[in-house]
Amino acid sequence: MKKDLISINYLSKQEIYEIFELATQLKKEQKQGKSHNDLLAGKTIAMLFEKPSLRTRMTFETGMYQLGGHAIYERLIGEKIGDRETVLDVAKNLERWVDGIVVRSFSHQNVINLAKFTNIPVINALTDLLHPCQILTDMFTILEKKGRLEGIKLAYIGDGNNVCNSWIYGAEKTGMILKIACPNGYEPSQDITANNLFISNDPEEVVKDADIVYTDAWASMGQESEKKIRNKAFQAFQVNKKLLSNASPDVLIMHCLPAHRGEEITDKVMDGPNSIVFDEAENRLHVQKAVLNLLLKN
Repeated sequence: MKKDLISINYLSKQEIYEIFELATQLKKEQKQGKSHNDLLAGKTIAMLFEKPSLRTRMTFETGMYQLGGHAIYERLIGEKIGDRETVLDVAKNLERWVDGIVVRSFSHQNVINLAKFTNIPVINALTDLLHPCQILTDMFTILEKKGRLEGIKLAYIGDGNNVCNSWIYGAEKTGMILKIACPNGYEPSQDITANNLFISNDPEEVVKDADIVYTDAWASMGQESEKKIRNKAFQAFQVNKKLLSNASPDVLIMHCLPAHRGEEITDKVMDGPNSIVFDEAENRLHVQKAVLNLLLKN
């Protein structure tokens, strides 16, 4: 792999499958009770988080522990990276102490700058623009369930946010067929492009014959003040039984979490037999362990 994980767009198809191959091995061996605490023994990562987290923090910390390393969590409450001292100075300090940096930031530029200014690996654990760790995990989960990625039809229903942006890159890299349904004015970033990108304002059209239906919260962190406006705009984009009647009978349901039950997804769908939401959440651990091992070993 390259030095950093900033965007799926910077990964080759071969590098993506290298992550999946190692994640498969690590997951299988963990289920068999094999210890991995010699893989990153003595290694330390700094976790700089401007946003709260459940899955990202727990899986990175647990992953480093299981690999024999250590994670130091720094929650930046009421401030952002670069407020107290420049991003350059933060980067130059951290590279003297730790072996890698995991960043969860509002600003995507912060991640780019940290990677630019430091010689140690930087991992994008979410920005307002992209969420590569989540989509790598999602593709890995689909590969587990379907046995392939190429040609799989995925319908993304909801906000054209960081998750949606990363799906555009992930689908193009792996040959998946991605169709996106967003309300007018909530489409993904125009800076995120791909061949044969299909975007519609009609969720029923997008869900038709889909193998996977994927959704996310209508209002992401930092958009709480828009919640009422967004809830009204997204009413027709709820993933429910009626919408899924247009999909393939064996359609799988995915959500990156946290879910706002009763808003973007109903309880019956999220807890139903076609849901792989919690398999997806579990796999954050295994995929990120693979990423950590590949980056920090180098």
